[in-house]
Amino acid sequence: MMMPSFSTRWYRALGALLMVCIVAAPTTGFAQSQEAVVKGTVQTANGDPAPGVNVRLKGTRLGSTSDRQGRYRIDDVPAGTYTLVVSYVGLETQRRTIRAAAGATVTVPSITLEETTRQLEELVVRGMQRNIFSVDQSVHVAKLPLQRIDNPQVYNAISNELLDSQVVTTLEGALTNAPGVFKLWESTGRQDGSGYYSIRGFSTQPTMQNGLPALTNGSPDPVNVERIEIIKGPSATLYGSSQISYGGLINVVTEKPYEDFGGEVGYTTGSFGLQRVTADVNTPLGNEDLLLRVNGAFDSRESFQDAGFSRSVFLAPSLSYDATDRLSFRLDASYYTSEHTNPTMLFMNRSVPLEANTVEELGYNPNNSLTDNDLTISTPTISMQGQARYEISEQWTSQTALSRSVSTSDGYYSYLWDMASNTDTFTRYISDQNATTTATDIQQNFNGQFEVLGTQHKMVVGLDYFQERLVSNSSGYVGFDTVTLGTPAAGLSSQAVDEALAQAASTNSVSAQETYSAYASDVIQFIPQVSFMASLRVDYFDQQGVQSSPDDNFTQTALSPKFGLVIQPLVDRLSLFANYMNGFSNVAPRTQGDGSIRAFAPEQANQWETGIKADLWSDRLTATVSYYDITVSNVVRQDPTRPNFFVQDGKITSRGIETSLSASPLPGLELIAGYSYNQSETVNTAPDFEGDRPVDEFVGLRPEEAGPKHLANVWARYRVRDGLLKGVGIGLGGNYASENVVLNRQSTGRFVLDSFTVLNAALSYTTARYRLSLKVDNLTDETYYRGWTTINPQAPRSIRAAFTYKF
Repeated sequence: MMMPSFSTRWYRALGALLMVCIVAAPTTGFAQSQEAVVKGTVQTANGDPAPGVNVRLKGTRLGSTSDRQGRYRIDDVPAGTYTLVVSYVGLETQRRTIRAAAGATVTVPSITLEETTRQLEELVVRGMQRNIFSVDQSVHVAKLPLQRIDNPQVYNAISNELLDSQVVTTLEGALTNAPGVFKLWESTGRQDGSGYYSIRGFSTQPTMQNGLPALTNGSPDPVNVERIEIIKGPSATLYGSSQISYGGLINVVTEKPYEDFGGEVGYTTGSFGLQRVTADVNTPLGNEDLLLRVNGAFDSRESFQDAGFSRSVFLAPSLSYDATDRLSFRLDASYYTSEHTNPTMLFMNRSVPLEANTVEELGYNPNNSLTDNDLTISTPTISMQGQARYEISEQWTSQTALSRSVSTSDGYYSYLWDMASNTDTFTRYISDQNATTTATDIQQNFNGQFEVLGTQHKMVVGLDYFQERLVSNSSGYVGFDTVTLGTPAAGLSSQAVDEALAQAASTNSVSAQETYSAYASDVIQFIPQVSFMASLRVDYFDQQGVQSSPDDNFTQTALSPKFGLVIQPLVDRLSLFANYMNGFSNVAPRTQGDGSIRAFAPEQANQWETGIKADLWSDRLTATVSYYDITVSNVVRQDPTRPNFFVQDGKITSRGIETSLSASPLPGLELIAGYSYNQSETVNTAPDFEGDRPVDEFVGLRPEEAGPKHLANVWARYRVRDGLLKGVGIGLGGNYASENVVLNRQSTGRFVLDSFTVLNAALSYTTARYRLSLKVDNLTDETYYRGWTTINPQAPRSIRAAFTYKF
């Protein structure tokens, strides 16, 4: 398959870069053998090993974490004098001056923390990540500092080290590492936000950042990602319902400032005109109490098709300030703007029987974008988050958080609709988008760790206020032209489109919603082997409707409980867990066929789940296996006996198995793997048939948002740690998805996208100061598609080369 924007000179340049990596590896490896190794141990006041302690060399990005025996090791240390900084959450930082001679091993005398082993275990962080792809602890998933093995909920975390090894340049690329996550839609740039993903049979979007709402109409840049958390299951109890789905949520955790000056700059180039420049700069502002970190990226790329492009700029400063020993502040801001053409998506006609059931029958050539570079849309987004943390006492901490996002859609949005008049004939509809969404969230959380009658408690009590306001002055859609899938588009221009849109009316609408919530969650540890979680949320929703239709105004109140049980036959090593989780969705009143307005109760989702989590082999092997069963009730649907009337008796079931594995079986070898199976179905509480017509055209069928039944992902990276090839890394992995039924209705039939397997490979060379990387995506040049009542062609084989310099 042709790569229109990747000329022969780029292949020659990448070939030269590869030769540099191969030639430089032994010579540079010999030089690196003159670097020093710093190692030592950390212990508690009573002489026990202190695991999970951060150890780093001030003024560098070199560091490590002590293992369960309290040992640490820092490799690739250039000769010189350093300050060794030993830190742990809640403890006073300790420092030692060391001198590293060329080629020497420096053994630092044992460092003793003032706390005892018991006091240390009660602090937030514990344990060591022997596998750098593994993330074992999160304060966001349960809004409490819980280790993965102590949490009765399933979540997957994608580390920035994993993203670096894969030369990831998009959020979509990052999420291919999460089990059971499948991209349904590309980011369109419309007011309905960024791309859509299927999790456990339900669609969702990446709308959370650092545990708070952060909206965008584009695809956020991953340059400042510390990790991405995919929190599985209906999680309304702690996160509400406005920004998440029944299948789960996607939370992006951003990078934080640290105490020393440092950073990195990078350049990536590759197929389809990719040009990408990134920067990450961290510096103290006068002292170690006031810290600033700034991440930024410029990204320019062409489509793999005959037309289409994207240009984006991203800037994300983060400021932290420790006002006192007990009071600290953090401010995160980001500005993202993108101008791009709409990605090609063919919308299937949902009203009449299909004339074709596969892409092959349509006769579509995926090289044809069926668009023009003159038709673009811009998506500027500004996001602000502020947090204040105050230690009220040794047992209680207050956290006050405020977030505000403003996202705009401005430009042309077009889509291609199957008119069902001919197999390969589609009509193009175009709108002039002019809409702004503003979201504000205020949270107050109180976190406590205390003992009552011999039981240990970790508790969060919180209040949450969320407001979202949408102002739309977009035009209506006009049918612009008719296209044939086998031929490129013709006659498109902004001037011609503007003339057509002059006849379209503007929407001119304003709508707003507010949510007032209170929640509490308590994790009770009866003995080290047994803990129980009990949580509850009360949620008051106020929909203020559209200005032109005040009948849309309504209010609803919902309760959302959550329970979890963890039993650990091997403490900190093996846990059996079970949970009951709830999600809900506020349902607007509907105008009935007789003109009356009927109110509905909130839609409810209930999940039962059980499974096992393991953390074995000195933290080198972590795994999760779970079975879940989600039932959504109170679904509003068309009344089968009366046209234009609606009833609330629909039901959807989603059941499945998920597995995830992260391991480091050999020194220098890290791998992750995941598999998911999902069985979703629409069912009714009413009889299946009314006369000779189905009661509901979805009954007994897999929902179109559910995605493929089977998904699998794997990535393995081996990096040479010693000898002449020290620093050379090789990575290999990929993704599998079974067939995807993107249109599945009684009235239309089935439209099926074929299963696919995509393989990727990477080669890298890393030193203490720089990293060279070469990545090939879709190694076998697979032709494949994604979709959700749509057909969205995916990129063929592509190559990226990256250079990163650290300072």
